[in-house]
Amino acid sequence: MSVTDVALSSTGLPVGTWKLDPTHSSASFAVKHMGVSTFRGRFEQFDATLTIDEDSAQLAGTVEASSLVVKDENLQAHLGSPEFFDLERYPQITFQSDSIRREGDELIIDGPLTIKDHTHPVESRGTIAGPAVTLGDVTKLGITLETVVDRTEYGLNWNAPLPRGGFAVANDVKLTVELELVLS
Repeated sequence: MSVTDVALSSTGLPVGTWKLDPTHSSASFAVKHMGVSTFRGRFEQFDATLTIDEDSAQLAGTVEASSLVVKDENLQAHLGSPEFFDLERYPQITFQSDSIRREGDELIIDGPLTIKDHTHPVESRGTIAGPAVTLGDVTKLGITLETVVDRTEYGLNWNAPLPRGGFAVANDVKLTVELELVLS
């Protein structure tokens, strides 16, 4: 299949059902820590599907919260506790788009994000690359999206005051997904 075999929707997005290539995709977060640096973590198990027809498009994704990876085992256990993700009660993080649009080279996706049974609308912005025919004659898309959420809106409330003012963990958290999607 050549790239010209993929039809474009009325919004210029490539028509089809696009499934996640988990080996070449990532889901991560970044948050200001102790007011001086950025702490990063990632999720190893997640799924996403982008469905585009002539007049509509939808991106749906699920993250297994227990697949959280950080550099310290004790911190990883704390992040899995009820003070943060509460993995026993809330094993998944979900997103399903309400709208997908392009503004020039920018991709904008709106929809509800659910963490710990707290659902709030988010707007993610990023880029889309492809479609491209890759090795093995496989047609792929690349999507990179970022958004910033207030973690306290999702019940991730733990914090500790610093001795001279401020807090250990910022409320604003940057979420980033880099998705390599395969036309199925």
